[in-house]
Amino acid sequence: MPADAAAVRALVADGASVASAVATILEAVRSGGDEALRWYVEKFDATGGASLLVERQELEDALAALDPAVRAGLEVAIENVGAVARAGIAGPREVTLAQGHTVTVREVPVRRAAIYAPGRNPYPSTIVMGAVTARVAGVDEVVVCAGGSHPAMLAACALCEVDTVYRMGGAHAVAALAYGTETIRRVDVIAGPGALYGQEAKRLVSGTVGIDGFFGPSDVLLLAGSDASPAAVAADLLAQAEHGAGTLAVLCSDAPALLDAVESRLRDAPDTEAVAVTVLVDGPTAALTFAEAFAPEHLELVGEAMEPLAADVRSAGCLFVGSASATAFGDYVAGSNHCLPTGGAARFASGLNVRHFRRRMSEVRVGDAAAALAAAGAPVARAEGLPGHASSMEMRQDGAG
Repeated sequence: MPADAAAVRALVADGASVASAVATILEAVRSGGDEALRWYVEKFDATGGASLLVERQELEDALAALDPAVRAGLEVAIENVGAVARAGIAGPREVTLAQGHTVTVREVPVRRAAIYAPGRNPYPSTIVMGAVTARVAGVDEVVVCAGGSHPAMLAACALCEVDTVYRMGGAHAVAALAYGTETIRRVDVIAGPGALYGQEAKRLVSGTVGIDGFFGPSDVLLLAGSDASPAAVAADLLAQAEHGAGTLAVLCSDAPALLDAVESRLRDAPDTEAVAVTVLVDGPTAALTFAEAFAPEHLELVGEAMEPLAADVRSAGCLFVGSASATAFGDYVAGSNHCLPTGGAARFASGLNVRHFRRRMSEVRVGDAAAALAAAGAPVARAEGLPGHASSMEMRQDGAG
């Protein structure tokens, strides 16, 4: 396979491939409300006519029945994800300017946020990643879309003390949360990974609500040297390949023997519908160049020659360094968030964090600086043909207003 990141990306479909179908669903739910939503829920979520709203007792029952080992693992994830999320909270910062006035930059949480949990498999870990981060961010009300309402997902909702859980997923769920229906109140932010339909829906409603980004389907890129373990490298590729259709699992190496050994293991593995690719490059520098162009969701650096590249990586959703640092740890319990930018969006987008649930606003107190600021600002306003702006500033010069 040639070392061309764009060619590798083109091996799987992107959001444009489902844009028309998703737009139809969004408009149907926006205009049809509950009636349209319930039609799509029965068509795609197969709830058997159960209520969209999951009652609190059902969550508690699911938690009580949860395998103790699974509960213990989720509790580790909750603690670690929360600790990392808290590190991202910034307090207000007041700046005193030369003219004597102050501008305070404050971060405030949104009031209501939804976590979209994919429904192909039960993903209680995604609920942890989203709900814990939203809670740490200070969101008042956290809503979860649990397509399929698997008991493990409902138990995770109980553990994370989610406020409301809806038995729905897919583009129709995103539409309901973005626009609101007769029974579902709209939210301020929708976050979470998933397949193309859900992610394209998020993109299309992003002018109506905040979103974390286009987070799915999954991809992983390993930069591995000749000293990497073929078994471990193959295991990491196959782990991400479990996410199925649309997933890219890519190995980039300057060691032909490693590529051959990994390819052999991949051929012997069960079919996952994911696309696996190996890329031969002529050294670590070329490997880094490929990685920066590919901008992977997950990037692993394995081997003595590859691991020192970590300081130069700028375009990856999450970076895993060293042979022990499997991407799967980040998917569950490392504390880093597994809701990450895909499709090459790591060039400009960040993984899910508290800032997706908070917004910045400035608080301005001009006071005695009015005269100096008016002298500076009024000429600019008049140059722009906006004399009213100039007058608004100038009338404050002597303390008027």
